[in-house]
Amino acid sequence: MGNPIGIMVDSLRLGLRDGLKKAKELGADGVQIYAVSGEMDPANLSPQARKELKAYIESLGLSISALCGDLGGHGFQDQSVNADKIEKSKRILDLAVELGTKVVTTHIGVVPEQANGPIYETMLHACEELGVYASSLGAYFAVETGPETAAHLKSFLDSLSTKGVSVNFDPANMVMVTGDDPVQGVITLKDYIVHTHVKDGIRLRQADPREVYGSLGYQPMSHELIAEAATSGPYYRELALGEGHVDFERYFQALRDIGYTGYLTIEREVGEKPEVDIANAIAFIKKFQ
Repeated sequence: MGNPIGIMVDSLRLGLRDGLKKAKELGADGVQIYAVSGEMDPANLSPQARKELKAYIESLGLSISALCGDLGGHGFQDQSVNADKIEKSKRILDLAVELGTKVVTTHIGVVPEQANGPIYETMLHACEELGVYASSLGAYFAVETGPETAAHLKSFLDSLSTKGVSVNFDPANMVMVTGDDPVQGVITLKDYIVHTHVKDGIRLRQADPREVYGSLGYQPMSHELIAEAATSGPYYRELALGEGHVDFERYFQALRDIGYTGYLTIEREVGEKPEVDIANAIAFIKKFQ
């Protein structure tokens, strides 16, 4: 048996219920769901609605691999908005646990290279509070890889008191943005990986990660702009699995080597035919299982 395969429901662009049904049809074991706004915003889900959603997902024979709690902007770089963002992140984590998953993925913002500046300190304080809260629930906030090298992210995580803030490993982001090697990245971050995305891409030219993800003092990147950048921007292209520069044979082997048994969740942020791309992605992953 290989790792369970997940689908980011939002990648199917069908809405929640139809997306869940389609994920099951395509042969997924589980799903990742955005839980930031609209019907999945924790503020909009009554206790009864949560029970019903959990029962519906279970009736399809699916599990939730993770919720996505990415609040956009600069992550947790801006102290003036962190109180609200931390509070909302905690409510998303509560929702995750109620729905039967222990993982909420997020972007925390680009970790500055210098470890003693005000933005670094602000991010550290926010992640410490979130990590302690997550640990109290036996759960994790999983930082998506990409904005910084694996080694730099590890040094940031190592300075926190718990592993409540861990890693959602996305090999394509590494290839496309920092040019870091995902295989070495898995080994470097082995103690922190609690969820993964399966995505592929190429880097077109070197970029300051702040140009791609935005940063305090830089213009923020909206989710729409990031998706647009993946198809027509100057720095990188997101591609179908096997067409980019992620060496999946070595990457999946590295995950096996560190004993990772969690989800391989397919995220597809571009393309006109997400359903076809995701079906192909499932078949691609199964070749390596």
